[in-house]
Amino acid sequence: MTIGFSPFLPWAVLAGLAVLVVLASALGLWKGVRGTLIRSLAAVALLGALANPILMQEDREQLSTVVPVIVDRSQSQQTPERQAMTDEALAQLKDRLSRFPRIEPRFVEAKDDEDSDSPSTRLFSALSSAISDVPPARIGGAIFISDGQIHDLLASAETLGFDAPLHGLITGKENEFDRRIEIVRGPRFGLVNQDQELTFRVRDDGPSPGGAANVTVRMNGAEIATLTATPGQDTPFTFKVPRGGNNVLEFTVAELPGEVTATNNKTVHLIEGIRENLRVLLVSGEPHAGERAWRNLLKSDASVDLVHFTILRPPEKQDGTPINELSLIAFPTRELFVEKINDFDLIIFDRYQHRGVLPILYYDYIAQYVQKGGALLIAAGPEHAGEDSIAMTPLATVLPAAPTGRMDEKPFYPRLSEAGKKHPVTRGLDGATQEPPNWGRWFRTVDVDPPQGQTVMVGADNHPLLVLNRAGEGRVAMLLSDQGWLWARGFEGGGPHVQLYRRIAHWLMKEPTLEEEALTARASGRTLEITRQTVGDDPGPATVKYPSGRTEQVPLSLTEPGLYRAEQKVDETGLFEIENGTLSTLVHIGAVDAPEFKAMVSTTETLKPLAAETNGLVTRVASAGGSIDLPPILPVRGVVRSADPGRMAIRMTDETVLKGIDTLPLFAGFLGVAILLFAFASMWWREGR
Repeated sequence: MTIGFSPFLPWAVLAGLAVLVVLASALGLWKGVRGTLIRSLAAVALLGALANPILMQEDREQLSTVVPVIVDRSQSQQTPERQAMTDEALAQLKDRLSRFPRIEPRFVEAKDDEDSDSPSTRLFSALSSAISDVPPARIGGAIFISDGQIHDLLASAETLGFDAPLHGLITGKENEFDRRIEIVRGPRFGLVNQDQELTFRVRDDGPSPGGAANVTVRMNGAEIATLTATPGQDTPFTFKVPRGGNNVLEFTVAELPGEVTATNNKTVHLIEGIRENLRVLLVSGEPHAGERAWRNLLKSDASVDLVHFTILRPPEKQDGTPINELSLIAFPTRELFVEKINDFDLIIFDRYQHRGVLPILYYDYIAQYVQKGGALLIAAGPEHAGEDSIAMTPLATVLPAAPTGRMDEKPFYPRLSEAGKKHPVTRGLDGATQEPPNWGRWFRTVDVDPPQGQTVMVGADNHPLLVLNRAGEGRVAMLLSDQGWLWARGFEGGGPHVQLYRRIAHWLMKEPTLEEEALTARASGRTLEITRQTVGDDPGPATVKYPSGRTEQVPLSLTEPGLYRAEQKVDETGLFEIENGTLSTLVHIGAVDAPEFKAMVSTTETLKPLAAETNGLVTRVASAGGSIDLPPILPVRGVVRSADPGRMAIRMTDETVLKGIDTLPLFAGFLGVAILLFAFASMWWREGR
């Protein structure tokens, strides 16, 4: 309660009047004038009325004490045991805080940042956000429920932004141990089928039982080695990159009984496979218009080393020219098809026929080359339907189609078959979706018996035009027309000859993106993108196995014939395994060396320095017997000057908020009139004596 003034006249005027009253009173007392005292009191009463004193009483409300409670929900807290501890501790803490009406708890769950590729536990960032709108004087303390693995620790309590205790309630048990594996160093790129070296280390956190660790190594999901490693020591490993593009090398250390989690028993190393220049052997049986189309395509690819021979002078040609006058290079048949045949990634016979250049035994060598994993392309013309067709040699054992001996001589638009609309070699060819296709016509094909494998393009009367097939471990393609050069020359608008030829060659050389049945996955931030290629029917949903072990069915949607896709937002980071039917693939989301998985053992040591500076308490929520028992809460008025070893001190705030002010003018109403009347009546009474 206070007294204020609301004068009717300016203070300067009132001050002047007060001076006059004082002078007049002093003069009257000095002269001994009777009634001076009463007149002075009456003047003072009048000045008081003009000053208008007001009695004010403030109506204030006590503000609550804000206590932020930060709950760690990061991935290191996602083990079933720690989840149960966290939930039980949170329930007990809510109950205890509810017993104090003046305490306002703010519960904040701190999860991994979904936009971050490197997940980490950032509890102090969550604390800062929770109290950003609260004055420091109202904060009574902060409570963390965590496993103690915090990655944004503050250097000192001065940067907290408030002067109150910081408490830590730690999940997990004492003497926990965990075994994990990490990549120490490894190449990011590697040549395909060349030796690469990587170093990894097995680490034991906590009181480990010790002993050697068994490590299983997988490349792209297939097991390639089993190793024995000593924890704490670097272990080298030599491997070969099996294919071009992205490769996932996975290391799994055997789980120990009783360890905290098996989540970090796996680690992956991503390596980009780089092919050395592909070696292609192109053998043209004779000069023709389409020969240059194949040569130009292969020569334009910087990653291809092309060896090209054209048979300009077959053995049966006898024109009388002496051998020593010929400038032709002899065809090195033995060197190419016996000594170095396995050095080639692809062999192309372009309108080639058997005319004695190759011994009949060499065709068997070529067939064996295919059976062992080689690639063969037959670009056939009229010679393939004749008596000297290579289909009449031992090469026939790997060819998917046998000629009938007849040529189909009629114009036609090459079209995709039903299988071809789904096959990655021909799916989506430019101009294929229109009818007729938006490309030029061809005019002849080699007639064949019903072929093996897959007919992906057809000619006139739906006769096979492009046939793809597997033979043993290798692959064979047959293009049953020699008129692809019409597209290259722009006849009737041309066609996608470069796109088609390149896809055929890459499919033969086992490019992963052109596999008929393939399941791939990639990460885009925290979004998992799944792609399924198939020439069959709907493959059904994909099964996604998360790093935590839980599984989820993800439906795949048809985006174009033979291609199904799905996108799934995920809330975890780590190694994901995707399965669909018999196919499976791996993808790693987030940073491979994310700090969230480097240490999983709970600890009280990380928060102790800050708690000691602020007189807080750090304790485990679980007792030795396993029950959850939180320390009691101790409200303290004023600054918390010392830590209590068994209780969580909360500094109660003295802050209030002004709700309103009640005012009472002292000279207003009957009271003011009575005082003035009394003063003047006293003066009149004194004068009347």
